[in-house]
Amino acid sequence: MAIPQTFIQELLNRVDVVDVVGRYVQLRKGGANLMGLCPFHGEKSPSFSVSPSKQFYHCFGCGANGNAIGFLMEHAGMSFIEAVKDLAQQAGMQVPEDEASPQDRERAARQREKQVTLTDVLEKAAAAYIKHLKGSPRAVDYLKGRGLSGQIAKTFGLGYAPEGWRSLASVFPDYQDPLLVESGMVIEHEDEKGSDGQARRYDRFRDRIMFPIRNVKGECIGFGGRVLDKGEPKYLNSPETPVFSKGRELYGLFEARTAIRVAGYALVTEGYMDVVALAQLGFANAVATLGTACTPDHVQKLFRFTDAVVFSFDGDAAGRRAARKALDAALPLATDTRSVKFLFLPTEHDPDSFIRAHGEAAFAQFVKEALPLSRFLVESAGADCDLSTAEGRARMAAQARPLWSALPDGALKRQLLGELADAVDLDTQDLEQLWQQPTRGGTRSQPAETNRHRPRERERGPDAPPVRRTVSPSGRRSGGSGHRRGVASRADRAVGLLLANAQAWDQLSADDHALLAHLDAPHGPVFAWLETQLHEHGPQPWAALREALRGHAHEAFACAQAEPVALAGDAEDEALELQEVMTRLRIEHLKTQESEAIARAAEDPGQLARYRDLQALRKALEHKIGGPAV
Repeated sequence: MAIPQTFIQELLNRVDVVDVVGRYVQLRKGGANLMGLCPFHGEKSPSFSVSPSKQFYHCFGCGANGNAIGFLMEHAGMSFIEAVKDLAQQAGMQVPEDEASPQDRERAARQREKQVTLTDVLEKAAAAYIKHLKGSPRAVDYLKGRGLSGQIAKTFGLGYAPEGWRSLASVFPDYQDPLLVESGMVIEHEDEKGSDGQARRYDRFRDRIMFPIRNVKGECIGFGGRVLDKGEPKYLNSPETPVFSKGRELYGLFEARTAIRVAGYALVTEGYMDVVALAQLGFANAVATLGTACTPDHVQKLFRFTDAVVFSFDGDAAGRRAARKALDAALPLATDTRSVKFLFLPTEHDPDSFIRAHGEAAFAQFVKEALPLSRFLVESAGADCDLSTAEGRARMAAQARPLWSALPDGALKRQLLGELADAVDLDTQDLEQLWQQPTRGGTRSQPAETNRHRPRERERGPDAPPVRRTVSPSGRRSGGSGHRRGVASRADRAVGLLLANAQAWDQLSADDHALLAHLDAPHGPVFAWLETQLHEHGPQPWAALREALRGHAHEAFACAQAEPVALAGDAEDEALELQEVMTRLRIEHLKTQESEAIARAAEDPGQLARYRDLQALRKALEHKIGGPAV
């Protein structure tokens, strides 16, 4: 969805960054600006400044800065589109949806209105549960018995649902309101009628400690309820509603956002009580899934806040099964710049009891030594396999195939291919060839992306020159020797590929972004401009970027590179080509750094070690693409 730049600017003119930031940060007047504790890093004295006149925030401690949209993206973990829609709703503006029909726009408006109404119902119920908790010594004693303080209960908004069947009738004047059923707070039995002829209703949550579930904006979207004594089910969750989906939401994420950034990782636990207890014991970066297995949506949401996730599970069979599901969810998102680990606690402990028994430092060390995704993948592939037999090794190869294939292409995937090949006693190339053979369903398992469209080196001979691809003016590639036609350099090609497919920018690493932005003109300035456009407006089609380029110093150059690619429109081939182009640009950059290191070695002997490291990295990349960059 492309949002016009004029709408973005009008939106920023209408909203006040002070109000937006003030929803999350306590601000106090400090001269012409307002000051507060930075939400992006831990600090005790305010260094976070918000300027009403410039409509801009800036932290003098960590350097975080931006406008209202940027704040919601960075602090609340929203996407660009989500942040714009959130601000537009506050400002009473309709986000342009040119591609949607009038019926679709009307339907979307009704959906947004209903979501707001349901959230109001849930917030009102949450406030009532908090009051009931204060008036229930039994519920308070239960929480104290679990070691929870009044402050931590307040932080998470803990409450208590009384024993009565219709206690919410005292909270909502119209207990027959359809919203009470739609929000999941009340259960209705159509087959049971009361004396008034209406279906019987009763509260879903009764005699339970209530854990409000909040979205990243802090709105209550559902509840988890735990029994105080013995009873089934031990935990009861809100049902799926228009505002609540267990497969997408994480308990405690709203409360843990800042702590996740400060700690550098998110700790995923198995229950509500784990999250609350960990927060009180010094690990406020914990979240929990909502009574369901971890999903890719959960993992993707966490990666908006951090590049490191640690899953904590019990060490029993059930914990291992849950960890395996988390592994499946994390694999497609496990890029080379992200860290995923698995922590298995002793069977007699949960995180709360472990910390109370061994202390915070011991638990922190335990987290540090958690099992990396690569090792857990190999362990999972080898489960129930007798590797002393050919049959057992063959079974491990079969079990490893879908796990390895789910990984995104990169250094981690290539290294794991070697480790798995060693484990099953096969040559790496033989294992890859085996996985390329058709499966029973007639499909072929794909090797790493870098090899998908290239003959393997062993088939061409070790001394054969590397395959080079020609690039036609239309943007398509062809194999064979030859030269580039219509494109002067790899940097030119990168300009065309990224302008025509702006969403591909997010698939590149931070190092790639820095490499491109620091290229000499015209390339570097164009990439810097593109990054700014993406931050301000999100991914836009080439038509929108073409208009935004008007008047730019390098407009003619950028258009000459992008228009042929945009006309070709072969997104899959262009994505593969971009990977190769970036790899070869990195190789060229490494060669330059090697030369600089050698030149400085006479004055600084330490540069020789740097040269060797750079050379090793370059050779690894050259091996990945089948030969040196030429």
